[in-house]
This record gives sequence, structure tokens and C-alpha cells, in this order.
Amino acid sequence: MKVTIDPNSGFCFGVVFAIRMAEEELERSGQLYCLGDIVHNNMEVERLKAKGLKIISHEQLNSLHDCKVLIRAHGEPPETYQTAIKNNIELVDASCPVVLKLQNRVRKSFDETGERDAQIVIYGERGHAEVNGLVGQTNGKAIVVKEESDLEQIDFNKPVYFFSQTTKSTKGFTKMKEMIESKINVKSTEPMEEVFEANDTLCRQVSNREPQLEQFAKQHDVIVFVSGKKSSNGKALFSVCEAINPKSFFISDTDELRKEWFAGVDSVGICGATSTPMWLMEKVADSLYSLS
Repeated sequence: MKVTIDPNSGFCFGVVFAIRMAEEELERSGQLYCLGDIVHNNMEVERLKAKGLKIISHEQLNSLHDCKVLIRAHGEPPETYQTAIKNNIELVDASCPVVLKLQNRVRKSFDETGERDAQIVIYGERGHAEVNGLVGQTNGKAIVVKEESDLEQIDFNKPVYFFSQTTKSTKGFTKMKEMIESKINVKSTEPMEEVFEANDTLCRQVSNREPQLEQFAKQHDVIVFVSGKKSSNGKALFSVCEAINPKSFFISDTDELRKEWFAGVDSVGICGATSTPMWLMEKVADSLYSLS
């Protein structure tokens, strides 16, 4: 049985940057707080915990003073920075540059909403760390949508500024954009450019993985997709594989592998999310060789 790891899978540059900053600080001091899981992969989180990384919640942040706290790639709302100043906390800011740029665009558009009586609408996962940071740029007023039923929150008689969480799928963003456009066309007599501004704020490093994964999934009899179960990006990319190759299996670690998946199989492809470390995919490959 031939086992191949997808060379395009694994950490995106934002996650690589955040983990590098964490490791450098841990080497210097041996301890660092991190606001939320540094990456949506339990195995990688546990590896860094062993080096001295301590995961904290926003509630715990409020009681910390005179220490260092890492902001992960997902970014944070303005309130987090205000708390850090108040509590004399030094922030090690590993916010992804793509996310920071999006936050600035959302904040700029929000500043214009009063003049136009407009609404900020974000396509994304409600409660996701990146989305929380984006909503924070609007004083909590942004509308978060994921499905068609969520569009009921929008007043289609008013202008809409539309953005997307950076890690959502291109197809999902396009579908949501078209649904909003169709509802505005029914409600509004104004030209579309006056009432709807759609901003494609998807991360290209992430969205480009969809066509790459489609090709990879076609090339193998069985696909093993490795990801943390909390990864929004992992769920989206796995669905891409599954649509192309029904013999696709989602696992978080090697103990979830089943020998019967590979009976009579010649070729297995291993791939993962932007939050999946390469060392974990290599561990899965080693386990597959022992199964064959």
C-alpha cells in the first residue's frame, strides 16, 4: 500500500508565525499564557503545553496582572487590548496579518455605517475566535450569518457591507453573496452598488487549498483527513475531499484509524487542515505502514 502526504496540507503561514513566536518566548522564559487554544488541534496544543504554554480564557485574562499573554493568529477584539493595558499585561501579538487587515476594513466600514444607515454582515461561524474579533470592531453590532435562515436578521431596505471570515470556503461565500443580492433586488429600488458592498476577504492560501485537495482526493483510493474536531477550516476542507472521494475518513489521531478502511487498497492519501501539524500527518503515515 502506497501512502502519500499532501505537500499542500498543514499549517498556514499565520499559524506557523504564532507557534514560532510562542516557542521563542517559551525558550526564553519557560512560561507563556495563551488566550485560547493557539491552534485548533489538541495534539499540537498538548505539545506546547509540555513546553510551558498555559491556555487561559477571557475570564481568566481579567484576573491576570504583570505577565505575558500570547494573542493567537485568529486576532482579538479591542476589549482584549484594553484589558491588557489596565492589568499591565505585555501582549505577544501573533495576530495573522490577513486577519488584521480584515479587522481594519470592518472597522472602517463600521465608521461609515452611521452616515448611510447601513449594516455590517459577516459570513462565518458565530462564536469563532476570528469572528468574535471582527464583531468587536463594530461594538458588537455586526450581523453574523452562516445559513440562509440567518439572513432574516438583515433589513434589506438598508445598505449592507458584506465580509467573510478568512477561512470560509469560496463556494460558501459566493452562495451567501448571491442570496443577499437576490433579496436586496426584491426589496430595494436603488442601484445595487449603492446598497450592497461585497468584500471577498477569504485568505487565498486557505481557499486555494480547495482545488488542490480536489485533485489530491482524485488521485488516491482512500483519503485520511487529519484535523482537530474544533477546526472550522478542517470541517470545510474535509467536505471537499468527501465530495470527490466517498472513501474519505476524518481522524484526529492514529487511534481512530480502522484496518478495514484499507482492505485491498493500493493508494492512501493523507491530508489535513491549516491547523494540522506536519509531524502529526507523518505519525499517521507511520501508523498506516504498520497496518498494511
